[in-house]
Amino acid sequence: MTDNEYLNHAEAALSAVERACDRINDATEADIDNQRVGGMVTLTFANGSQIIVNLQKPLQELWMAARAGGFHYRFDGQQWLDTKGQGEFFEQLSQSASEQSGLALRFSNS
Repeated sequence: MTDNEYLNHAEAALSAVERACDRINDATEADIDNQRVGGMVTLTFANGSQIIVNLQKPLQELWMAARAGGFHYRFDGQQWLDTKGQGEFFEQLSQSASEQSGLALRFSNS
């Protein structure tokens, strides 16, 4: 994948995270504060815990840091998959956000 292709897919993923936060905040009591600085989105939950998603351009990866640990994802042409076989990015984000917020939250790429 070229650098431009990576950036297009990664930008789409970060934008999807931001849109999902807006949708979740409108539909639930989650009150997720999301802040974006360049290639990094920080989600802060009402209890003060955070999830950080950022771009790793040299490796063409997305990284996510959550209470559950740190995860690295590569785009396979259709989705962002964990480099250690732990699943898909939006599934893990949904699981981590649900655990940290205490609510059933769903993030998706749309």
